[in-house]
Amino acid sequence: MDDNSDSKPLSNDFSDLNIDMLHAVMELVSDGIWDWNANTGFVYRNPGWYEMLGYPRHSMENSVFTWERVIHADDYPQVMTLFDDYIHRRASFYRAEYRCRKADGTYLWIEDRGYVIARNDDGSVARMVGAHRDIQVRKSSIEQLERRNQSLEALVAERTRELSRVNQQLQLQLDENRFLAEHDALTRVANRYCLEKVLLEECERAERFRLPLALVAMDIDDFKPINDQHGHAVGDQALVRVVESLLACVRQGDLLARWGGDEFILVLPKSSLMVARALAETVRQAIREVPAVGEFALTLSLGVVERRPGESPTALMVRADQALYRSKAAGKDKVSE
Repeated sequence: MDDNSDSKPLSNDFSDLNIDMLHAVMELVSDGIWDWNANTGFVYRNPGWYEMLGYPRHSMENSVFTWERVIHADDYPQVMTLFDDYIHRRASFYRAEYRCRKADGTYLWIEDRGYVIARNDDGSVARMVGAHRDIQVRKSSIEQLERRNQSLEALVAERTRELSRVNQQLQLQLDENRFLAEHDALTRVANRYCLEKVLLEECERAERFRLPLALVAMDIDDFKPINDQHGHAVGDQALVRVVESLLACVRQGDLLARWGGDEFILVLPKSSLMVARALAETVRQAIREVPAVGEFALTLSLGVVERRPGESPTALMVRADQALYRSKAAGKDKVSE
C-alpha cells in the first residue's frame, strides 16, 4: 500500500475507545497482529502473535525490544533496513520475510507487513499497525525442492556425521577467534573494534526508536609514571585491577571497552545524561578504593555526554573526549560534561 496517504498527523480518530475496539477485534484474529504507538513506545500484540510463536498470551514486554529479541540474528540487518526505508518514506510499503525465535528455541519463518496509519507534525511515525503470517510450510517446501535438485545428496548424507564434527571444531575455533578479535588481550574487555561496532548499532537504535544514549570517556590520571618507575608488568597489573573495579560498577546491557592505553569508554544504552553522570561518579569513587601502586594513587578523570538527535558515533566520541579533557584541565579525578 502506498505510504503517501499516511502523512497526516495523529488525530482524535485514535481515541482510547477506538483503540480498545481495535484491540478487541485483534484479539479475535488468528494471524499475529501488532499495533505500535511510536510516541509512547507501547506495542500491543494480539493472542495470535503469541500463539504463532508458542508463548503464553501477553507474556512479553509491550515494546519494540520484544520484536528485536525474537528476530534471527542473520535476518536482523535486512529487516531493519526494510523497516527504516518504509518509516522514512524511502519505500512505499513494508514487507519482510524472516525467522522468529519460538518459545522452544526453534525458529519460524514469518511474513511481516506493516502500514503507518498516522504521523506527527514533523513527519515522524506516530502509529503503525501490521501482521505476522506463518510461512513455514512454504519455506519448507522450497527447501525440500532445492534438496531434491542436489545431485550429490547421497554423498552428503554419508558425510553428515563427519561434517558435523568438523563444523563443531570450526565453530569453536570461530568463537575463539571472534572473542580474540573483539576483546582486549590484557583486560579481556571489549576492544576498539568491538566498541566502534557496538556504538554504531546503539546510535542507530537510539535514532530509530528515539531513545537516550550516553557515553562516558575515562582516563587513568598520571599513569605513565607508573610504567616508567615500576615497569610495564606492574602497570599492566594496575590496569587489570582498574578494569575489575569498573566491571563491578557496570550495569547489564552496558559496554565497557578499552579505547587504548589507559583510556576506557563506557557505552550506556537507554541512559540519560543524569543517569550517566551518577554512574560516572560511582565509578570515580570506586577507583579511589583500588590499592595504590607504590606512591601512586589511582584516580580517574571522566567525561560524560548524551547523544543528540542525528549525532554520529564519531561526533559523540569527540564530545566525550572533550568532556574528559575538561576534567583533566580542572585538576583530574573529576567528572565533567
